[in-house]
Amino acid sequence: MIHGAVPPREVLLEFIADNPDRASKREIAKAFGLKGEARVELKDLLRTLEGEGLLTKSRKSLARPGALPPVAVLDITTRDKDGELIGRPAEWPEDQGAAPAVLIRQSSENRGKGKTPAAGLNDRILAKIFTNKDRTGPAYTARVIKIIDRRRGASLGVVRKLEHEIRLLPIDRRGEEMVIEADGLGEAKDGDLVEAETIRSSRYGLQRARVLSVIGSVASEKAISMIAIYAHGIPHVFPKAVLDEAEAAKPASMSKREDWRDLPLITIDPADAKDHDDAVYAELDPSPDNPDGVIVTVAIADVSWYIRPGAPLDREALKRGNSVYFPDRVVPMLPERISNDLCSLREGEDRPALAVRMVFSKDGRKAGHTFHRVMMKSAAKLSYQQAQAAIDGKPDDKAGPLLEPILKPLWHAYSVLKRGRDRRQPLELDMPERKIILKPDGTVDRVHIPERLDAHKLIEEMMIQANVAAAETLEKKRQPLVYRVHDAPALSKQETLREFLATIGIPMVKGGQLRANSFNGILAKALDTPHQTMVNEMVLRSQSQAIYSPENIGHFGLNLMKYAHFTSPIRRYADLIVHRALVGSLGLGEGGITPDEEAALDDIAAEISTFERRAMAAERDTINRLIAHHLSERIGEEFEGRVSGVTKAGLFVTLPVYGADGFVPISTLGQDYFIYDEAHQALSGEKTGLGYQLGDSVDVRLAEAVPLAGALRFEMLSEGRKMPTATRSFHKSGRRDRSRGRPSQPGTRPPRRGRGR
Repeated sequence: MIHGAVPPREVLLEFIADNPDRASKREIAKAFGLKGEARVELKDLLRTLEGEGLLTKSRKSLARPGALPPVAVLDITTRDKDGELIGRPAEWPEDQGAAPAVLIRQSSENRGKGKTPAAGLNDRILAKIFTNKDRTGPAYTARVIKIIDRRRGASLGVVRKLEHEIRLLPIDRRGEEMVIEADGLGEAKDGDLVEAETIRSSRYGLQRARVLSVIGSVASEKAISMIAIYAHGIPHVFPKAVLDEAEAAKPASMSKREDWRDLPLITIDPADAKDHDDAVYAELDPSPDNPDGVIVTVAIADVSWYIRPGAPLDREALKRGNSVYFPDRVVPMLPERISNDLCSLREGEDRPALAVRMVFSKDGRKAGHTFHRVMMKSAAKLSYQQAQAAIDGKPDDKAGPLLEPILKPLWHAYSVLKRGRDRRQPLELDMPERKIILKPDGTVDRVHIPERLDAHKLIEEMMIQANVAAAETLEKKRQPLVYRVHDAPALSKQETLREFLATIGIPMVKGGQLRANSFNGILAKALDTPHQTMVNEMVLRSQSQAIYSPENIGHFGLNLMKYAHFTSPIRRYADLIVHRALVGSLGLGEGGITPDEEAALDDIAAEISTFERRAMAAERDTINRLIAHHLSERIGEEFEGRVSGVTKAGLFVTLPVYGADGFVPISTLGQDYFIYDEAHQALSGEKTGLGYQLGDSVDVRLAEAVPLAGALRFEMLSEGRKMPTATRSFHKSGRRDRSRGRPSQPGTRPPRRGRGR
């Protein structure tokens, strides 16, 4: 191949597969010596490969579908014949088959110097991923960045006392039953969720286990979320050194602080909030140069004063990355002494804060901003509902006196900021948030969709503007930071969305640089139609995932070029990093970012992005288990659902009322041969042409519920519809997957159960 010429498709794909850490357009062009027109040709070829689904895009890097990302969380599960450690991804989609094995490379030369942590069997690690170019052994190798959790080889299960023995039933569908010996049961009782370790295994029969600790009954509220906490390796017990440091912390001093205690900042939060990390105030701009303009002040808890780089509190906060929210509990990033006391902007109490004062013109354009390290005193704590009721003419005794001096100026400022938002046109998805309301025993009472109030939108927009101001200030100071970035949708996802929209008669422009408002036009066409909810979900599914990165590529969804999380340092480590960067670069006193932190921003961004995904997965799993438990007494009932996923093995159907997924095995769909059409996300009968496609409304019967696994199995009641011509013609091309549909037999176990995609 000629150096300086665009390589053939096969060579390009092989290079990307072999060099995941050098898979950006810039690195590829550099590797092949491409300049000028050749770079343009390369860009076109990469877009084509992405559109064909042969490449996927994350941030600015490209990868083969199903490939591991450059940084991943691995569980070290075994050793190879040479004694080398082998790990597998902690999170891996079931529809992609077995998770790939990864050889853990451990260099001895840096061990003990704090550069390369020494990992061991059963550890969970964050690792840099490389393709194994030797073509022998596992497809990937990895370098340990940090050890997330040193695990004991323990597993979680439920005790079941049978007639002649005691079993440990796994909570993971991939797990295996074990026998608990009588002297290994401890205080565990039948039906208890326990942590156990393997004590003996044999070539024949089941492995033997011993109970290490009893978590509680599987019916208790503690057990449901504890399953997810354990399964995802979420740290939930603060070490003694961390608690001791938190308890020893003293209230912040006035050192280098402005005294803002007379400014009537207020907090507006959920009614059940226990910590308050943001307060707001607004007023008209008195400057004659800004007629009808407003000044918006946002004050954020000064967590950086208490959490210093490298201290036990800091190391534990980074290990957690963020707080994790379950229906029955919160696993906080920081101990309560810090999060609910010293840092919480409590009503009527002096609290340290980092504040930004932003000036906006009457049309919502920001004229300038300044940051201040202050001591403040919250004038009031209101709930969203209290503040909204006051604005709507129904103030209570607490909100009434605040209406004229504080609340009305805030709402006026929001109307000004909204003009700027409307001009910016961020992505406006209509995705109601479901909140699970629990009974006192921890089981589901009901699923509630809270009303979306202007009070929510006001706080959201003011926080967004504060985050923008933080990013702009740090860029101007040339200070390294962690951005919150959101890439444009991958071409392959755009094509999937386009094909889905075509089936319901909504056109989508092909090619070109889509903007957030392009999707808003699609959402507007679906408004008040039977497809509204599904179109919103499909547009959401087409989007890239927002992550943290020291490299700025902008935020596609918010339609912002500079954006960094600044407003929630009590519950997000990314915000703490931004606070330290502001303190250091603006000379605001103690607690600034250190050179070591600046050098580690790549790894920190990768870690907290991974931990954010971990938290989301744990929260989702807990909700699925709670819903499965809630529906387990309704076997045989019929529900209205929507096809939310299509695989070779069958259909995933979502129940909109609950937000839960269930699976319909392909073997239960009927007598026809059902063919999986990946391009159109459909299963259709070869003989009849009838089938089911992503987004279809269907009626199903609940056939099985497995609460511990969060799994539901449905039987399809709706007859398939005639598939689009494009889908049926796909059958004749020979590029297909055939699955024989058979009537389900009473008492038979489905070939595969699943709750998610």
